[in-house]
Amino acid sequence: MREVLLLCWRDTGHPQGGGSERYLEQVGAQLAAQGISVTLRTARYRGSARNEVIGGVRISRGGGRLSVYPSALIAMAASRFGVGPLAGIRPDAVIDTQNGIPFFSRLVVGAPVTVLVHHCHREQWPVAGRLMSRIGWWIESQLSPRVHRDSQYLTVSLPSADELVELGIERERIAVVRNGVDELPDGAPVGDANTRTAHPSICVLSRLVPHKQIEDALETVAALSADFEGLHLDVIGGGWWEENLRERAAELGITHAVTFHGHVDEQRKHELLARSWVHVMPSRKEGWGLAVIEAAQHGVPTIGYRSSKGLTDSIVDGVTGLLVGDGDVSDVHELTQAVRTLLTDAEARTVLGEKARARVREFSWELTGSGVQTVLSGTVSGRRTAGLVAPSGRERAETGNS
Repeated sequence: MREVLLLCWRDTGHPQGGGSERYLEQVGAQLAAQGISVTLRTARYRGSARNEVIGGVRISRGGGRLSVYPSALIAMAASRFGVGPLAGIRPDAVIDTQNGIPFFSRLVVGAPVTVLVHHCHREQWPVAGRLMSRIGWWIESQLSPRVHRDSQYLTVSLPSADELVELGIERERIAVVRNGVDELPDGAPVGDANTRTAHPSICVLSRLVPHKQIEDALETVAALSADFEGLHLDVIGGGWWEENLRERAAELGITHAVTFHGHVDEQRKHELLARSWVHVMPSRKEGWGLAVIEAAQHGVPTIGYRSSKGLTDSIVDGVTGLLVGDGDVSDVHELTQAVRTLLTDAEARTVLGEKARARVREFSWELTGSGVQTVLSGTVSGRRTAGLVAPSGRERAETGNS
């Protein structure tokens, strides 16, 4: 395998870029480090360059939020005639990222296509409006499975694999390769008793968009403020929903108890995580939850919703964090009670946090890149890959003992 083409609607430089974009770029960097030529085609945004190289990956940008899809299709088709922004690209394998909508690259490229799905978007489509919601879910649940009926699928967690099976994708062609995690920046603090705030503190590390349900964290702080003097919430991350969240904090009378930090650099992000007592992830839906692992690097346990699906993989309930609500419904009251428990019980909080920190050692981008390379190499050879690729050390031991 000499050349790979990656397709995604955003990159990590995009104002709304997040964990799913980081996954793809880290995979690209790992492939490039193996001597493979890697190109990422994605959308343009204000201040972005049309072409640049980052981490050994050539990035080609064109189109916007929706036009990125036809723009990429045209570029891929034109490249077969030696013209356009992707001229000269002759990929042996393609990763087509389906963030609700795929690029349908298999219609124009001559290489095997792997469809990357972090999670299904049934719960998120309504935010787009009634018409777009119906069209989007039809594309995701009906059209895409038909177009990709023979393609390899790749996802990041076992629950997301189960969701794909529910859409009619055969489990025999769904590979699971989990996220890795970045090393702590040089000079960044490592969370321990010395870095924690003197006052009770909660943090949320997330893009600020509706389906992340940061409102539930605000309601939790409002409910607990009277019982925990000095309780404070740090919201780390930015997004177009921020003003709505600020208004909600004002309605709840907790503006003084919440700091919206916006986008911060890696150093500042880890400083904020290191001083927190508890990390809350009230998202409606997650494919994996990279922020869970980043908080765990500092011995900070995460509380999230079982109904988010992906968090049932990144959080070992009762061991590295807590899951609340039932399998179908999130419950802000249960979230509040779980936060109360950990803020009150320092020993339980520490035990969960240290077990979470220990689990971090099971994940790396090198392992992720190796797993994805295995999947792509299989497609080049006409093989399908299924199940968990590059499992954690704990899971390998359990499999060996069974």
